[in-house]
Amino acid sequence: MKGLPLLILTIFLFSCQTLPLINSPVSPADEKALTCPSPFLKEKCRLVHAIETRVSGKTQSAIIGITLADPSTRFVFCAIMTAEGMVLFEAESGPGTLKITRSLPPFDSADFAKNMIEDIKLIFFAPEGKIQKKGNLPDGAAVCRYLEENGDWIDVITDKSEGTAIKRYSSAGILKRQVKFNKTTGNIYQSIELQANETFNYSLLMTLIEVQPVGSE
Repeated sequence: MKGLPLLILTIFLFSCQTLPLINSPVSPADEKALTCPSPFLKEKCRLVHAIETRVSGKTQSAIIGITLADPSTRFVFCAIMTAEGMVLFEAESGPGTLKITRSLPPFDSADFAKNMIEDIKLIFFAPEGKIQKKGNLPDGAAVCRYLEENGDWIDVITDKSEGTAIKRYSSAGILKRQVKFNKTTGNIYQSIELQANETFNYSLLMTLIEVQPVGSE
């Protein structure tokens, strides 16, 4: 039993090695000049995406996703429908609230709504946590690392050739989500790929159909 805490600590430290090393700027001036990537919404918007779900590299379904997101209040409304217009899922979330108004199979599992809302917030809202470190990854990409209240780590990364990405790690340093914005010019939300690491891995490819700012209501 005496060795158990040491074993747990060893496992924890090993897990944390999945968090990539951030090289600090060489001088305080360089650190001050480093601007954190910010691919996030600046105003309330309604976005419509065509979404392909991929498992093991194969497209499983093609659906339409509608998102209403307000970064100032962190309010999210989302809906999923078929290409024919049948609503399969509908929910909304504000700070500390989640309301599901429609959930048909296969979108009716207990954790689906919560995970979907969290994914939308990851894509469109700036992290709520505090910046812990900023600098460059070993490949030269600029990165800012945030620590969320629940212990998760969020890296927001930008690279001149690869574009912008967001990676979410568990408190133990295990990669849970990665978001890649595939367009380096034009509307950054034109093409988004979300990779989820779950019991079975899957990815969503989101292609923008329409985006519209929404005025105060």
